[in-house]
Amino acid sequence: MADVATSRATSPSALAPAGRGAGHKLRTRLVEVAFIVPAVVYLVLFFGYPVVKNVVMGFQEYTTKTFYTGEAPWVGLENYRHVLGDAIFDRTLLNTLLFTAGSIVGQFVLGLAIALFFHKKFALSGVLRSLILLPWLIPMIAGTAVWRWILDTDNGALNRILGAVPFLDAHPNWLTSTSLALVAVIGVNIWLGIPFNMTILYGGLQEIPEELYEAGALDGATGWRAFRHITWPMLRPVVTVVLVLGVVYTLKVLDVILGLTNGGPANSTQTISTFSYDMSFRQFDFGAGAALGNILIVISLVFAVVYLRLNRKAVDE
Repeated sequence: MADVATSRATSPSALAPAGRGAGHKLRTRLVEVAFIVPAVVYLVLFFGYPVVKNVVMGFQEYTTKTFYTGEAPWVGLENYRHVLGDAIFDRTLLNTLLFTAGSIVGQFVLGLAIALFFHKKFALSGVLRSLILLPWLIPMIAGTAVWRWILDTDNGALNRILGAVPFLDAHPNWLTSTSLALVAVIGVNIWLGIPFNMTILYGGLQEIPEELYEAGALDGATGWRAFRHITWPMLRPVVTVVLVLGVVYTLKVLDVILGLTNGGPANSTQTISTFSYDMSFRQFDFGAGAALGNILIVISLVFAVVYLRLNRKAVDE
């Protein structure tokens, strides 16, 4: 009887289910890999390779001559010494910090306020939310062209409105004044970034259970107290995503500044991003331009790491 039981246990029919199960798992794994491989190849080709190439270029003498000869001599840290020692680098670094901080604060505060406003249902709220997305959908060049006309000193719509105000004789040089140009550029970038902040924050607000507000109301947590003790803690993960992505996107803003002021007047709106563009595509010093791009990458990574650590520490406490 023992031999019969053993033969049955080791017969092909007994082993078949296990073999079919292993084959099914293998096919499932191959299908998963087939879906993942194209995404990995895309990331490597269009994100990984450009980043690595840019890092390498930062240590090479890469000019227009390189495109003909294929030679890019290794110069070590010379490109970094060149850009860091440039007379306008300190100004561009300060402008970058001011532009980023001003844009992020304005976009986030206004985006959160609008998201909270639309969190309460009312007539035509869906239509109005769709209209607020327009600045995000309009091509950047077209948007900056319109704003350039609005902010024009002589014929701009803004100065015409200000001129129509009684007892106000003011025609600010929004884009040609060294003291106002950066403020104007920050204002336009805030306008462009509000839809992104509002959309993400509104989505986060929708995920907060209404039961929490009802329970909080029983304990007297309404209005500001409800926002502080319920909305903000529940919204913190979304806020982290919005701020980190916002800083990364704002640090590399190029087209808005080029379209409005081209970095002027007198480098008052020149940022590291526009400085890198100027080095690469006007002075054709691609090595120095790549070095500036790498500095931007480092600044973005440092901010992301520091902010995420501080945010995690605040959540743990």
